[in-house]
Amino acid sequence: MSEAVQLDVDDVTHGDVVRVRGKGGKERIVPVGSYARAALEAYLTRSRPELSRRGRATPRLFLGARGAPLSRQSAWTVIQRAAERAQLTAHVSPHTLRHSFATHLLQGGADVRVVQELLGHASVATTQIYTHVSVDALRDVYATSHPRAR
Repeated sequence: MSEAVQLDVDDVTHGDVVRVRGKGGKERIVPVGSYARAALEAYLTRSRPELSRRGRATPRLFLGARGAPLSRQSAWTVIQRAAERAQLTAHVSPHTLRHSFATHLLQGGADVRVVQELLGHASVATTQIYTHVSVDALRDVYATSHPRAR
């Protein structure tokens, strides 16, 4: 969440990527999907200019209702409200979204080193916590791949 609220407007003006600064100021480039890009463009052209007029000038991308940079706590509240509107019963946090992102990439066949880079992990061992394989996934691979499974 810290990385998201620290983004500046200039960090997202590079087409389909966002420049993210992680721990220790380490910079990495993260791709942005078409839905997120469309939402960002709508925010930048419609919502942000109005929010910006309410506060002091700031390069921060995400602004709160009063025009000040969005805090980690306020961003957490935004996620909680979105989860409530979606009628999710499980606890949802920024880490839940990060975990889901990594898990979906790996289940979709992404290389663990690519996921490591996207998440900004220094060690691949940190990323490997997302590589747990469900019993259903194991069953599916066995059923479709092993010659004696049929």
